[in-house]
Amino acid sequence: MPIHDWTRVEPGLFHHFHHSWIEELQRALNARVLPPDYYAMAEQVTGGFGPDVLTLQGAAPGDEHGGPNGSWSALGPNPGAGGLALAEPKLAPSGETDMEFYRRKAASVTVRHVSDDRVVAIVEVVSPGNKHSQMAIEQFVRKAAFLLDQKIHLMILDLLPPGPRDPNGLHALIWEAIDGRPLPKQERPLTLASYETDETIRAFVVPAAVGDRLTDMPLFLLPRGCVEVPLEETYQAAFDVFPRRWKPRLEG
Repeated sequence: MPIHDWTRVEPGLFHHFHHSWIEELQRALNARVLPPDYYAMAEQVTGGFGPDVLTLQGAAPGDEHGGPNGSWSALGPNPGAGGLALAEPKLAPSGETDMEFYRRKAASVTVRHVSDDRVVAIVEVVSPGNKHSQMAIEQFVRKAAFLLDQKIHLMILDLLPPGPRDPNGLHALIWEAIDGRPLPKQERPLTLASYETDETIRAFVVPAAVGDRLTDMPLFLLPRGCVEVPLEETYQAAFDVFPRRWKPRLEG
């Protein structure tokens, strides 16, 4: 199914679809994509992000109360945890941060966790609310940069065209925030972006446009270890249950 032009309908209708797509994504991740050590939840993340899909790792045996003093690490699972059916991404990285720039970034606050388990990745479907004001965009970009600095992998799905506050899209703003270097303007206005965070941050980016089919994207659970998220399949499942009253406007 091609990507629709969501500017043809009111923002509230995309907000409705946004929730449906989030639900389909977490169902697919839990049903057949994630290794048994992991699970996904649709959950609220503060600071500019709306309802997201959180990918979590369960507590290790004997670690039911978290880290020292009952706190939880924000750094995700231990490399070498057994039974992980992870792979290298099929896409080539579109960019990688400079090592020295990344080392200069200070991390002073830990990220809170859901259900007492470690958050290792977040999938965010960008909504009109993320772009409705300069403050909203800045909050979104700061949150993305902070999570990557905390070694939490991200996937940003931006199916809304750039506006005056993000003339080259949200990915360009996020990349400039974490790397310090602006990106050239891309010809295709929509963006699918997956970020792998380790000693440096690598971005895997697929530019898109209305009418394109969605490309399945890598979601990193470990550095150099990812699963493929079925974006096209879940998008179609969410659109199948979208109100028939508004489908002709999007499909016409």
